[in-house]
Amino acid sequence: MQLKNKKVLVTGADGFIGSHLVEALLDYGCDVRAFVFYNSFNSWGWLDTIPPEKLRSLDVFAGDIRDPNGVAKAMDGCDVVFHLAALIAIPFSYHSPDSYVDTNIKGTLNVLQAARRFETERVLVTSTSEVYGTAQYAPIDELHPFQGQSPYSATKIGADRLAESYFRSFDTPVTIVRPFNTFGPRQSARAVIPTVITQLLSGATELHLGSLSPTRDFNFVDDTVAGFIALAECDAAVGQEVNIATGIEHSVGDVANFLISQINPAACIVADDQRLRPDASEVFRLIGDNKKITSLTAWRPEHNIESGLKKTVTWFEQPQNLSRYKAWLYNL
Repeated sequence: MQLKNKKVLVTGADGFIGSHLVEALLDYGCDVRAFVFYNSFNSWGWLDTIPPEKLRSLDVFAGDIRDPNGVAKAMDGCDVVFHLAALIAIPFSYHSPDSYVDTNIKGTLNVLQAARRFETERVLVTSTSEVYGTAQYAPIDELHPFQGQSPYSATKIGADRLAESYFRSFDTPVTIVRPFNTFGPRQSARAVIPTVITQLLSGATELHLGSLSPTRDFNFVDDTVAGFIALAECDAAVGQEVNIATGIEHSVGDVANFLISQINPAACIVADDQRLRPDASEVFRLIGDNKKITSLTAWRPEHNIESGLKKTVTWFEQPQNLSRYKAWLYNL
């Protein structure tokens, strides 16, 4: 399937990855409808920061992914849906798990029901590498067992299995897209890389972090977006769940020390107990196997960790961007 000239819906379009995906789809020649979270400020999230000529070309739909009626209205007339709307912060899921069930599981159900009703040509459901839990073997391929090590990851496992069931039960053309840890401009402060960068750029000489030993497979956001588009156009990916991964792991400590060297070599790392996750909940190792996506598509990661981090720092250095973050707080 070719995406160009298709009517495409992106849920979670106001968020980090979603806003980058919207821009890429516009550049690709798609007619994009952006589903943003309704709020009384009429804020469209990160979409408010994209170039005005792109913003004016968007069909923006304000709603709530938990509302089946609004979801159906947004999906009516769309050929393809990229479903990214979700609650994603792991610490927040410890004390508000009900909201994760409502948003991540029921929200995905709403998308699948509408896709079945309207016979949508392609549905891309966004998963997460967190569904695997700590690696039982490495690199982690798509056959790796699932392990819900947080309420967040448990709800994403549930959403993935719902998506699979709609493919198997109703032939809904679903692809489960499973990005490993994406980073880049606009990322939420609850993630480790923005946490490090904003503290350092705000002049902190003591960098407050939790555990430094966990490893992650970090993907620059442009590469993650390119993976979504490649999988949407791949007919053989229908019915599949597919990792987007570099196949390379870096520890939190190594990433933090690299950023210290780039921004403020005089800074030091201070352990902050409130940032530690429960031992049985912390995912200590994530490194993805990307053989499936590279065999199905021409996708290859174009950024390594160093080049991606440098681009990210450059974005955060802009005063109008840094000012959006509360670097002095631990963001759940």
